[in-house]
Amino acid sequence: MENLRAIQLTGLVGLLAAILVGIGEFLLHFDPLARFSETSYEFMLANSDQQQTVGHFFGALGAPLYLVGCWHIYLMLKPANKTIAFVAFLVGAYGFVIGGQWIASRASIGAITHLQDTGLKLDDLVLLYQLRYENLLTVIRITTVILSGIFIYMVMTGNSLYERWQAIFSPIFLLLMSFVIYVVTPDIGKYLMPIALNVGFGLFFIMSVIQARNIARDYPLDLENT
Repeated sequence: MENLRAIQLTGLVGLLAAILVGIGEFLLHFDPLARFSETSYEFMLANSDQQQTVGHFFGALGAPLYLVGCWHIYLMLKPANKTIAFVAFLVGAYGFVIGGQWIASRASIGAITHLQDTGLKLDDLVLLYQLRYENLLTVIRITTVILSGIFIYMVMTGNSLYERWQAIFSPIFLLLMSFVIYVVTPDIGKYLMPIALNVGFGLFFIMSVIQARNIARDYPLDLENT
């Protein structure tokens, strides 16, 4: 039986996701005149840019928590068939990632609708974009630093599946290397900078997959029992 506390906690996080995204969508979409449509966006005139900005952050920051809710579903289904349950997790998680992209885009169509109706200037749209989306980039920067700190600490304990020397190849280190290359050799770095985060995590996962393959080859039973 899985840890009951983990099952309950992941379920509560899934519920929290539904509440936060529900609040976000309501602030973005509610129209007293009920002019809801997927082809006409008049209903988005009912709410101000300020209200839609608040709704945007509720939705965009809450949506990723649905992944934890999907893990709850996996834990609940796992006793029936671990493989099929994990497929269900992947399908659900992928759907919510795409859904997160959609909810994060809604404030933009709201701003465009307001632009047509109230005569906002292009500069106003740029400012709204910076407020709504550039700030979201800060989230992944913070989570990458936290993830890297946890990774380094756990690897250095010697109890993970990584070798201790691999602690240096944390995501934040690999990300910063793109910036170093750009400073030292701009002609090469200019190809890395636009995708620096993906380069860092790409190299990290290459290292991790190779390490997992090596363990599977040398200690197949140990890996199976982790």
